[in-house]
Amino acid sequence: MIKAVVFDIGHVLVDWNIRYLYEKLIFNSARLNHFLDHVITPEWHFQHDMGRPSVDTIAELILEHPHEAELIKLYEPRWLETIGRPVPGVFEIIAELHNQSVPLYAITNFSGEFWPRFAAAFPVTQYFKDVVVSGDEKIMKPDQLIYVLAHKRFGTKPGDAMFIDDRLENVIAAEKSGFVGHHFEGAAKLLEHLDAVLPPHFSVQRLLLPHK
Repeated sequence: MIKAVVFDIGHVLVDWNIRYLYEKLIFNSARLNHFLDHVITPEWHFQHDMGRPSVDTIAELILEHPHEAELIKLYEPRWLETIGRPVPGVFEIIAELHNQSVPLYAITNFSGEFWPRFAAAFPVTQYFKDVVVSGDEKIMKPDQLIYVLAHKRFGTKPGDAMFIDDRLENVIAAEKSGFVGHHFEGAAKLLEHLDAVLPPHFSVQRLLLPHK
C-alpha cells in the first residue's frame, strides 16, 4: 500500500505545445511548421528545464536566426500561452486525494524561471506539499539523481509512493529508485491503479464511473 502520490506536470496535469503560442502569430502553415521545426523547437526549450535562463537562450537563438528576432523575443513574455487545456479528470483526482489527506508531490522537468507563472495560473498545484523542479536542481528526469533527491525532499521511502508520468522512460527510472510507477495513459487507468494500491480507508470509487 502506498502512502503518497507524486505527479509529473506536462501531459499529466496539462497539455503543452509550443505550437499553441505560435499558431496565434504565424498564419501560414508551412512557415509555422518550419519555424517550429528549425527555430523554436522542444529541444531548444528543454535547455530551460536544465536551468538555463531565457535571456541567454533567446539571445543565442536570435544570433542564429536574426530574421526571426521579433517572434523569438515573444517566447519569454508569452510562454504561458504554450500551455493547453487541463488533462481531463486529473485535477479532480488531485482534489479528491487532497480531500482525503493523501500527501501529494510533484517531480517535473520544468524551467525554474517559468514554474512560478505556471503555479500561479493553476492553483491545483497548491495541493502539492513539495515540487522538485528540474530547472532549479539542474537535474532532469530520467536521471536517477532527481528521484533520489525527491525521496529525500518528500520524506518517502522505496515502495511507499506512486510516481505518475506520461513518459515510460521516466517511470522506469523512478521504479529503479523505489517508486511504484504508473505510466499515465488517462485518468480512468490512473484511478483504477490508485484504487488498487491505496490503503482501504482511502476511496476513489466515486470518481471511477465518470471516467470509464
